Amino acid sequence: MNLQTKITIAAPDFSIDYNSKLMMLGSCFAENMGGKFSYYKFDVDVNPCGIIYNPLSVANVLRLIMEGKPFGKDDLRKVGEKWVSLYHHGAFSSTDPEECLRRINERLERATRELRSLDLLVITWGTAWVYKHVGENLVVSNCHKIPSQEFERSRLSVEDIVKEYVELIGRLREINPGLRVLFTVSPIRHWKDGAHGNQLSKATLLLAIDQLREKLDHVYYFPAYEIVLDELRDYRFYADDMLHMSGLTVDYIWERFLYSFITPDVLGLMNQIGRINKGVAHRPFDPQSEDYQRLVKKMLAEIAMISHSYPMINFSAEEEKLKSLEFKI
Repeated sequence: MNLQTKITIAAPDFSIDYNSKLMMLGSCFAENMGGKFSYYKFDVDVNPCGIIYNPLSVANVLRLIMEGKPFGKDDLRKVGEKWVSLYHHGAFSSTDPEECLRRINERLERATRELRSLDLLVITWGTAWVYKHVGENLVVSNCHKIPSQEFERSRLSVEDIVKEYVELIGRLREINPGLRVLFTVSPIRHWKDGAHGNQLSKATLLLAIDQLREKLDHVYYFPAYEIVLDELRDYRFYADDMLHMSGLTVDYIWERFLYSFITPDVLGLMNQIGRINKGVAHRPFDPQSEDYQRLVKKMLAEIAMISHSYPMINFSAEEEKLKSLEFKI
């Protein structure tokens, strides 16, 4: 008996492996998936300007990355005790403007450097609603508790988004002709405008992606939104607020993503890396016991073997921790 409506995922004409260079931009869902890739040691840069929810703010961030111009103090704004950037998430803010600039420019420099060699850009949109700062004439990434009267709120149209991204992806491919772009829509519902308002917003995003796929080559869509709404239509797959995803849901979508874009041989290596990660994270009752010391040596040997075959995988933190636990037996 089939008790689930299974979403069909179109087979892509590419796959992801440990030679792939990835960047993930957008909402909390991008953070969730990016965190999984990082855990398994893929070369991925996740949200170099922090979590962003709407298409125009993501586009603004991509332009910053393309230009590569460092931020200065004049690009910041002081709100209360903190210095903030209207292009960035609050995680970059600081009471010290120099610290704020350091955080911003370190990530921006890395992203600009990586852009030319990226294989896949994954963009996750969360909402079609935007906040425009009237004085700056800028759709912001975060309002940073600035008084609401300084903003205008509106919902983007499909045409707004498509026009923006046709031009933007064209510019990206002038820098990196081989770049592939994969879009997703966040399954997390934005409830501020109610159920109907959320559906209108998500529908706008979905229609825009569909048009971009028709207009541009090597633009793809992964149906995370549909998977949650159809395959996981049960509140046990949601967090306590009944809007965000539970850890189980994130794992389920990750698994569906893996089997769509990653080949079986790479999955085998990922499983091996996962076992090493779990072993390194384990807190032994007696670190000096012979059994644990044998495990340490085994993990170091596995790391050495993987590093020899895949020198692009960075195990420096794991090696350092294991060697600090290693005793002569």
